[in-house]
Amino acid sequence: MTRTPLPFDPIERGAELWGSHDYPDVPRMRAITSLMRVHQLVITEMDEAVKPFGLTFARYEVLVLLSFSRSGALPLGKIGERLQVHATSVTPLVQRLAAAGLIERQRHPDDGRAVLASLTEKGKRVLAEATEAITRAQFGLGALTQEQCGELSAILRNIRLAAGDF
Repeated sequence: MTRTPLPFDPIERGAELWGSHDYPDVPRMRAITSLMRVHQLVITEMDEAVKPFGLTFARYEVLVLLSFSRSGALPLGKIGERLQVHATSVTPLVQRLAAAGLIERQRHPDDGRAVLASLTEKGKRVLAEATEAITRAQFGLGALTQEQCGELSAILRNIRLAAGDF
């Protein structure tokens, strides 16, 4: 995707305006708007990387999660819990993956109310190809060195920890 850059940095402009209105904590305002903008940019790049495989990054994450499961299958509720999204967000993801033949849904053998999702052979192939594309795209973080990625992870971990993420 080609992007036309702005002739100025909108984050810096926003920070200047924030400060000129005497709003407090310019550094945190700058940090959060930068974080949110980078999130948009990275998600867009990851969506573009997996688009040729009929996926979005959210659907790709479901496939990865299923590939990591010990039994090869997970209940939909567990998928939502692990991806930290509401259960109502999981259902359409799973429906689209099933319609594409990438996963199968079946009743849980121990809990008739629960539905299990598991990768199909096609899903495993698509996952492998999409993972190659994601890694070629350097997870959208190609502008950072390996060391900077470690530093960024450590900084963000502090926020996640303080929020009770784990």
